[in-house]
Amino acid sequence: MDTFNIHAAKTHFSRLIDRVEAGEEVVVARAGKPVAKIVPFRPEPAPRKPGLMKGVFIIPDDFDDPLPEELFDGLLIPPRRKKTRKRSR
Repeated sequence: MDTFNIHAAKTHFSRLIDRVEAGEEVVVARAGKPVAKIVPFRPEPAPRKPGLMKGVFIIPDDFDDPLPEELFDGLLIPPRRKKTRKRSR
């Protein structure tokens, strides 16, 4: 990423744009301090439209039913630890 002072950027603006179109990023500086960055334009994706996947996935009738007890067997719930306090000296 190259840095150009404002005067050089104004003088060679077309060349800088050619570099940006090729994928580079260019920093514009005032008195050696960066103030702006010229980056390639990336168009935003089209907004999503609801309902495009209708009928592709069907939610089962038992989707929100409780899970069977045998699935757990108590293994997923870790044992509780006693809280200990640190003593200050």
